[in-house]
Amino acid sequence: MLITLPELPLLHKSVHISPPSSPPPNNLIPDGGACVAMVGKDCVAIACDLRLGLQALTVSNNFPKIFQYGDVFLGLTGLATDVTTVGDLFRYKSNMYRLREERNIAPRTFANLVSSSLYERRFGPYFVSPVVAGLDPKTGKPFICGFDSIGCIDFAKDFIVSGTASEQLFGMCESLWEPDLGPDELFETISQSLLNAVDRDALSGWGAHVYIIEKDKVTKRLLKGRQD
Repeated sequence: MLITLPELPLLHKSVHISPPSSPPPNNLIPDGGACVAMVGKDCVAIACDLRLGLQALTVSNNFPKIFQYGDVFLGLTGLATDVTTVGDLFRYKSNMYRLREERNIAPRTFANLVSSSLYERRFGPYFVSPVVAGLDPKTGKPFICGFDSIGCIDFAKDFIVSGTASEQLFGMCESLWEPDLGPDELFETISQSLLNAVDRDALSGWGAHVYIIEKDKVTKRLLKGRQD
């Protein structure tokens, strides 16, 4: 006698395939920005774009990102609220230094102050990428450096960049920068580098401020950029 057994359903082992993990959010990206500092012969230049926006939304084309503290200049790119906060914080700290020491803070000293202040907030950092530029008050030699968001210093002898247009700025600066540029040549070089770089980055641009720092004077110029 042939007995047929009912067919049992096959048990399929369910396999869950998780989607690829997305990279961690970069808080320097939403507000955009571009900053560059360059060394010349007995002079130094720093330039920043003027755009304030949130991704594709442009709020203003007059948002300065360069702050002057005596003979030292600080350029900030990143989250707009932190740019303002950090700018005010270092104004307070540089003023306190001047009151205690009875002299303006030197660029290298200011760089160490920026580094220690950012590292102090490493567990809840400011989302900024600073650039410092100035002339040493004793030797008159140019000084520039950059930082990450927790204060690691990146010293440079030619140029330093930050912001969402960093890759474009690196390419332009490597193409145009030459050693021992005079003040006028340095202005032309840094201006062309910044304007051509921000034209290739949708999150920065809309004009720029350029500071040319010499031993006896500081020249500030406004660059008109594309408004689209």
